[in-house]
Amino acid sequence: MKLDAGVLIVGIDEAGRGPLAGSVFAAAVILDPNRPIEGLMDSKKLSEIKRDYLATIIKAQALAWSIASASVEEIDRLNILEATMLAMTRAWQGIKQAHHYVLIDGNQIPKAMRATLPDNLLSTQLVEAIVKGDDSVPAIAAASILAKTARDAELYALDAQYPDYGFAQHKGYGTKLHLSRLEALGPCPIHRQSFAPIKRFLQQPQS
Repeated sequence: MKLDAGVLIVGIDEAGRGPLAGSVFAAAVILDPNRPIEGLMDSKKLSEIKRDYLATIIKAQALAWSIASASVEEIDRLNILEATMLAMTRAWQGIKQAHHYVLIDGNQIPKAMRATLPDNLLSTQLVEAIVKGDDSVPAIAAASILAKTARDAELYALDAQYPDYGFAQHKGYGTKLHLSRLEALGPCPIHRQSFAPIKRFLQQPQS
């Protein structure tokens, strides 16, 4: 979409819908039109070193940014889609800078965003979901990077807390390593009990 100069966009994206463990994260970013950041793209297409570097630049140069999450307990209680929408809403609510548009990666807008537009939204009409927005909207790409690096940081911390599961390697995704550790150890408190692979382990007879 083509926007006039001076229009401020909040880009929103999430990280961590698919893993079997850990919170789901979301970030919201308003980039400074006068300080463009080179190399922004979908966080999944960047190396971890590049993501960490860009996250530092984004936090230093963006007009506003916010990172939020929804916990494992909220994922299990609400379901992963609703928990993701909750994390996105929380990230948006953390933005205090006035802005004109809210652009969300994906094909759904959180109900809370439709229901209550904050005072700092200068336009009353545009909260839009954009499929593959992290490839086409720099603010969404920046949000994807902040969400991904924040989630990775949580998994490194959880790896220190639960060192036998390999969270630093697989980041909670259902890899062969992760599933083998689950087979040997069973789920731990930060596994998502509503996800089918974890549910199956929990339903196995205890020896």
